[in-house]
Amino acid sequence: MSDKKAILVIGAGDATGGAIAKRFAREGYIACVTRRSADKLEPLVQEIRAAGGEAHGFGSDARKEDEMVSLIEHIESQIAPIEVAVFNIGANVRFGITETTARVYFKVWEMACFAGFLMGRETAKRMLPRGRGTILFTGATASLRGRDGFAAFAGAKHGLRALAQSMARELWPQGIHVAHPIIDGAIDTDFIRSNFPERYALKKQDGIVSPEAIADAYWAIHQQPRNAWTHETELRPWLESW
Repeated sequence: MSDKKAILVIGAGDATGGAIAKRFAREGYIACVTRRSADKLEPLVQEIRAAGGEAHGFGSDARKEDEMVSLIEHIESQIAPIEVAVFNIGANVRFGITETTARVYFKVWEMACFAGFLMGRETAKRMLPRGRGTILFTGATASLRGRDGFAAFAGAKHGLRALAQSMARELWPQGIHVAHPIIDGAIDTDFIRSNFPERYALKKQDGIVSPEAIADAYWAIHQQPRNAWTHETELRPWLESW
């Protein structure tokens, strides 16, 4: 097991998270992927295995400290050391400020920020004694600026960005590469196709982000030498207004 390496993807959906898991699996990493429901992971796990890779799916609530601790302990002790950890939970919701309940605000923060802290803390504990590893937190447009209707989401994503910055400054000198790639634009997903068909039509013009392109960028960040590490990079289609 000593020569094996795992990638942990928290929030391995059908698009970005799945593409990241598949990209690293092609490079020989054991893909350990999570969602709230393990059943929804089965197609991804089988696809990776069919391509010759190794994958394991876990049903896990990333907001629960005990579940995150147990998950990482299981992977480290039973599968392989976690070389790369990716936090990819979305939690993008839109509510006007007067319609944003305390429950909504807190739940979005739990999913998009607090869960990232739990993953970051627990994987750092494992990586630090080894003096190496990569921790990636997926950012969004809301990481940089708040918009009307996105008070909860922007607050959570700003918090995740601050977490990533603090962890980078603490962990970089100890060999752990912490990065915060920001995806600024619509991603090629079933959600965008179903709910925003006009936006999805821009795919023909390379106007929405490909999950595979995101995965390639994450792999490139992981491969960087520490004399030229990236902390924050922004990925957006050429037509995106920024």
